[in-house]
Amino acid sequence: MNRLVVAALVLMGYLCGAIPVGVLVGRLWGFDPRVVGSGNIGTTNVTRAGGKIPGLLTFVADVVKGLTPVEVARWIVGLAPSLLATVALAAFLGSIASVFLRFRGGRGVATSFGVWLALAPKPIGIVAVVFAASLALTRIVSLASLMAALALPPTVAAWDCPAPYLLTSIIMTGLVLLRHSENIARLIRGEEPSIRDKVAKARQ
Repeated sequence: MNRLVVAALVLMGYLCGAIPVGVLVGRLWGFDPRVVGSGNIGTTNVTRAGGKIPGLLTFVADVVKGLTPVEVARWIVGLAPSLLATVALAAFLGSIASVFLRFRGGRGVATSFGVWLALAPKPIGIVAVVFAASLALTRIVSLASLMAALALPPTVAAWDCPAPYLLTSIIMTGLVLLRHSENIARLIRGEEPSIRDKVAKARQ
């Protein structure tokens, strides 16, 4: 495989993942998610600041920017697991450390979902069920995201995915946990707000 092609695919993955969707959607609706709520550019904070439609657009676009570069790489080079996993990881890294935001970004949850829809849709389907069940039980988005992230590596391993996929899942889970460090601290203190808390506050 030509090294220039590989480098171009990895760069494409990073730049695609780095697109600051939440910021762009916020501009269309007249707000900047970086200066409201948690300051995060992901779905939850965009929804809090702008409503359901901006939040949905952010989620869908974040998923697409994770899925697209992996599918493009598959179309160009086929099913080489190590390369697909590298492009997937690059897209994820772009979402949490965007060159367009001085290497800041979101928490990478929606983009990782898109990445895994392309890499291994069956395992990510199980992880999505874990997220949905956790959210239904706790009504805390960050906790549901953490539970889904923790479920990813063992699910990928159980599905007997290629070794590069398993390594990628471990790295991504570690970075998601790191990006949620403040949420984890609030969860430990019992201070992390739930969806019910946010709705009640919005009605006041």
